[in-house]
Amino acid sequence: MPPSDQHFVTRTGGLRAAVLGANDGIVSTASLVVGVAAAGSSTGEVLLAGVAGAVAGALSMAAGEYVSVSSQSDSEAADLARERDYLDQAPEAELAELTAIYEARGVAPDLAREVARQMMAHDALEAHARDELGIMEITRARPMQAALFSAGSFLAGAALPVAAILAVPRAGLGLAATGLSVLALAGLGALSARIGGAPVARAVARVTFWGAAAMALTAAVGTLFGVAVG
Repeated sequence: MPPSDQHFVTRTGGLRAAVLGANDGIVSTASLVVGVAAAGSSTGEVLLAGVAGAVAGALSMAAGEYVSVSSQSDSEAADLARERDYLDQAPEAELAELTAIYEARGVAPDLAREVARQMMAHDALEAHARDELGIMEITRARPMQAALFSAGSFLAGAALPVAAILAVPRAGLGLAATGLSVLALAGLGALSARIGGAPVARAVARVTFWGAAAMALTAAVGTLFGVAVG
């Protein structure tokens, strides 16, 4: 039986936002918790800092994703509007342009023109959006989806170090939050790689290394200066 023709490109938009949100939720909240704990704060103060950081981070991620992806969406819409005008004003020139694109991909000139003619007869704007501009429905920018994925995944990631505050005695809080967060980062790297069809070991190593480095640096700052640092 031949292998299934499975692709992962349709998952990239939501996957990118979800992985970014969860990773940032784990790293930033854990770093905040570890830094505040290292500064000698009480359990209540560490918990307050962790919850505040989780909520503020989720809102910030949602707003940032929405604004940035909206900018991409606006650019795509503007390009499509210009292309629609070109098709109305100079259809023959657009046909020649699409023909040249297919020729550059290895299609014989006569066949390339016939393919371009048929594609434009079916849906001229879609053909030019896909083959000239590289804009496809499965990869279109979706601001609200990105914002919701980022905020939700940030909160899911942030919940882990916050849970450590509630479950672990104050004396071992920093170590527990760090260990739990590193394990969560490794799991996140493995999961995102599996979902996206990428090498697992590389993804795990990347997220755990940088996450652990961020937490270690924040703990060092908290210890040296004795202040709550995020």
